[in-house]
Amino acid sequence: MKVRKAIIPAAGLGTRFLPFSKAVPKEMLPVLDKPAIQYIVEEAVASGIEDIIIVTGKNKRSIEDHFDKNAELELYLQSTGKLDKLKLIKDVTNIANIYYVRQKEALGLGDAILTARSFIGNEPFAVLLGDMIMDDSQPSTKQLINVYQKQKAPVIAVEQVDRSEIGNYGIVLGQQMDDRLYRVHTLVEKPQTEISSNMAIMGRYILEPRIFEILSNTKPGLGKEIQLTDALQTLAREQSLYAYLHEGKLYDVGNKLGYLKVSIEWCLKDKEIRGPFYTYLKELLAEKE
Repeated sequence: MKVRKAIIPAAGLGTRFLPFSKAVPKEMLPVLDKPAIQYIVEEAVASGIEDIIIVTGKNKRSIEDHFDKNAELELYLQSTGKLDKLKLIKDVTNIANIYYVRQKEALGLGDAILTARSFIGNEPFAVLLGDMIMDDSQPSTKQLINVYQKQKAPVIAVEQVDRSEIGNYGIVLGQQMDDRLYRVHTLVEKPQTEISSNMAIMGRYILEPRIFEILSNTKPGLGKEIQLTDALQTLAREQSLYAYLHEGKLYDVGNKLGYLKVSIEWCLKDKEIRGPFYTYLKELLAEKE
C-alpha cells in the first residue's frame, strides 16, 4: 500500500531547553526564519505524504496556531502591500492536511505514537520525530518509503555516530544486506555499556499497524516510558525489520549543541545573510584567538 500518512510526535516536555520550553514548545525553536517543526512537515510533504497527525501535549498550542489561518495578519499584509510575506504565511497554512491529537501524559515516544492509532487505521505510515530536521539531500522519509516499497517490511533510518555518542541514541545491530541496508536483529535504547554497533536510529521510520498492538503490550522501559525501540525489538523477533543508512544528514535540534549547529549551517546557506554572517564569524574567531 502507498505510504500516505505520517505521525509527528511533538509532545515531549523539552527539559533540555528549560526555562524557554516551559511555555514554548521546543519544536517551535526558530531555525533561520522557520520553526523546526515546519521543516519536518515540509519533508513529509516532499516525500509524498498527504495526511499528517501531530501528537501534542500541554503548552503546545502554538504549533497548531502556526499552521492555522491568521485572518488578521493576512489582511494587514494585503493592505500594506507585503505580498511576498502574505504568500509565505498562506503557504504554511495550506501546506498539508494536518490534524492533532493530545498525549495526555508524558509516557514516552511509544505511547505518543499509540495515541494516533485510530488516525492511521490499517495503512503503513511514516513517523518523523519533531526535533530532527533534514539537510538539503533527498528527504530521509522518501528514501525509507522507497526501501519499504521494495522490501515490503518496516524500515528505520540510521546514521553512524561517534562511539562517544552511542549512549544518546537507540542503537541497531543487524546483518548487512548491501551498502546501506541492514536486516535488524537487535535494538538497544541508549546503551550504557559497550556495544558492537554505532548505527544510531535517527528519528525516521516507516511502520505498519502491527506496531500498535505491540506498543499496547509493551511495558515501560528506560526512564519508565514506553519505548518505541523496545516495541521494534519485539517486532524484529516476529518478522523482517530493516535499517537503512540514509543519505544526507539529520540534525537533532532537541539539544543545545545540535540546535546551534543547524542554526549556523542554515545561516551559511542563506544567500541574503551568508556573506555578512560569515564575515562576522571570522571577525569573532579572530577576536578570541
